[in-house]
Amino acid sequence: MATTSTYTVKFRRKREGRTNYPRRLSLLLSEKPRLVIRQSLKNTLLQIIAYKEKGDNVLVSAHTAELKKYGWNAGGGSLPASYLCGILLAKKARDKKVIEAVADIGFTAPIAGTRIYATLAGAVDGGLAVPMSPDVRPTPERLSGKHIGTYAAHIKKNDADKYKKMFSAYLKAGIDPEHMPTLVEDTKKKIG
Repeated sequence: MATTSTYTVKFRRKREGRTNYPRRLSLLLSEKPRLVIRQSLKNTLLQIIAYKEKGDNVLVSAHTAELKKYGWNAGGGSLPASYLCGILLAKKARDKKVIEAVADIGFTAPIAGTRIYATLAGAVDGGLAVPMSPDVRPTPERLSGKHIGTYAAHIKKNDADKYKKMFSAYLKAGIDPEHMPTLVEDTKKKIG
């Protein structure tokens, strides 16, 4: 007499490696909305999502492309752009009466001082209550873009051709990379 075994097919998103269900469950047990952070090389997408039994509900969303409305045309892949996107999300969340969330970084490696934590720092500075250790927060110099300005000035002084090549996107957009901290502050004021 042969025995048969049953095989349970895993959830599609788990098979594809797109969702870590144990981590998702631990976030959902907090009963707070999730601040979902997804990044590509050139942009950051932020969403505050509330759990609903029939499907999650996006309460608020922000994208680095929206920063152009506030005078930011330096691209969305930098650490200062992620910081400003976090501030923009926090402003939109205040308007929708969302005051707190828990961070959901997905499969991104949690490395201190990276764009993920710049985004969280922006959300916290904007007034959103998100648990975050001060040890992982990027330095104020990096959040303001001072590191970009300092490096641009150093390269410009030593090798003008390399400067033009490395900062061609900034120069094409009419931005002086040495004045990045000023651009960050101006955009921050316009966001409110």
